[in-house]
Amino acid sequence: MQSIQEQLKGIIKNLYNIDFDVEISKAPENIDADYSTNAPLKLAGVLHKAPMQIAEEIGFGTPSAPGFLNFSLNEDYLKTALDNYDISSGTFAGKTVICEFSDPNPFKVLHVGHLYTSIVGDSISRLFEYAGANVIRANFGGDVGLHVAKTMYALRKKDTTSLTIEDIAKCYVEGTAAYEDDESAKTEITALNKEIYKINAEDIHGNELADLYWKGRELSYDYFKAFYASIGVKFDKYYPESTVAALGLAKVKEQLEKGVYEMSDGAVIFDGDKFGLHTRVFINKEGVPTYEAKDVGLIFTKFNDFHFDKSVVITGSEQLEYMKVVLKSVEQYAPDLVEKTSHLTHGLVKLPGNEKMSSRKGNFLKAVDVLNMVKDELKSEYNSEDEKVALAATKYAFLKYRMGGNIIFDPKESVKMTGNSGPYLLYSAVRAKKILANCNNTQETEYAYNIYEKNLIKKILEYKTVLNDAVAEMAPHKVANYLYELAQEFSRFYENCPVAGSAEEATRAKLVKTYLDTITHGLNILGIEIPEEM
Repeated sequence: MQSIQEQLKGIIKNLYNIDFDVEISKAPENIDADYSTNAPLKLAGVLHKAPMQIAEEIGFGTPSAPGFLNFSLNEDYLKTALDNYDISSGTFAGKTVICEFSDPNPFKVLHVGHLYTSIVGDSISRLFEYAGANVIRANFGGDVGLHVAKTMYALRKKDTTSLTIEDIAKCYVEGTAAYEDDESAKTEITALNKEIYKINAEDIHGNELADLYWKGRELSYDYFKAFYASIGVKFDKYYPESTVAALGLAKVKEQLEKGVYEMSDGAVIFDGDKFGLHTRVFINKEGVPTYEAKDVGLIFTKFNDFHFDKSVVITGSEQLEYMKVVLKSVEQYAPDLVEKTSHLTHGLVKLPGNEKMSSRKGNFLKAVDVLNMVKDELKSEYNSEDEKVALAATKYAFLKYRMGGNIIFDPKESVKMTGNSGPYLLYSAVRAKKILANCNNTQETEYAYNIYEKNLIKKILEYKTVLNDAVAEMAPHKVANYLYELAQEFSRFYENCPVAGSAEEATRAKLVKTYLDTITHGLNILGIEIPEEM
């Protein structure tokens, strides 16, 4: 498909001296062709010519009304394309891309949203790596702030001799309830918040509150790193909020003098109303930088550290309007950084029938709970405790959906060995491995491909186009859904084309090997590892 696209684009450039974005798609089932494009129809308005005239002038493909070109791949083309199959890409070669995702706050437990964004963020990072980029995976979290003060309020009243992350999570719920229901507790928590800022900023140790704070923070980061390792996600850089707050504060104050930000009732705000957005506080009345100012500091800190060509920030959809305000404010004095920044959002992850959950109320679904549900289903259905299969089921169940909307995650559906699931893809890959293990003949024979071989080759040849689209759109779901279609095509091939011991063994084994390489590469983009057996 990509070869046709490139050839057609070159012909149009030579004929009409214009750069035209050619779109190729699979031909409708009622057309005797493999691929089709409406390029002549689209060019008609530009060139002021009849679509059929343009199609005939192009002279590539078969013209059909109203202004379409159809393409059929002959056997020689398929054999040559398979021999020269190459999925390498350099669209981001020499570029530095920083992907920021997951972003949990210390003193809280990872919930299902963190699991989702960790999986999606890692896959998007892998897409950029495939395209040749130097990728930095970054993680930003609030090691200071009101949520810490709420936790510490409850925590310092407990026995912390054998402190666990679960203890910390319970204290956050207790502290939040106290803050909302008890005015004296609210006053105490507000004072604690200032004190914790000072402990962090001045690196204070040796008193009870400071030592408890550092102990809780260290425990949180150790917990994060252990969990990420368990799902095969790594981070190159952790940015605690405290490390970017000073720069954010300085930037906002500097731009306050230049009129980007303004004073309002003792606080520093950005008037988003001027841009069709809402107004937000960047420095509160006490002179403390808010989340907004810290995000300003983060943008500049990331650029100072890595001089990125592209910055990708992934958050929940509830942060969409918030980030619009932050980025619009920075755009007034650093438009180049905002131009290089893409903010992607995702919806909620729910179990079937579940209402919205909240860590503030303590009724949220923990990340580890989701993984354990999948493991339990795998054990119940197949008596399997394979960690790779369970993780593949979870990752694929998230990644097959376009990012943006809410997801209903069904653990039972995720482990099915049939249908659009991670285990189905793994089973297909393992089957290909077993076929190859039984093949010994290396002498290829000349024969005409049957329809099942042709269809599998054509589907394999679509992969590079899918990858390039997925990179451009930062859309792992395109890879996931392609792999499912590819596995289905392989299943039809397997059912109708004997390999080991057949007269066509060597040629078909070569096709199976190419299939295995393709699905292995695609699963790697999704962060999924193929087990030896299933």
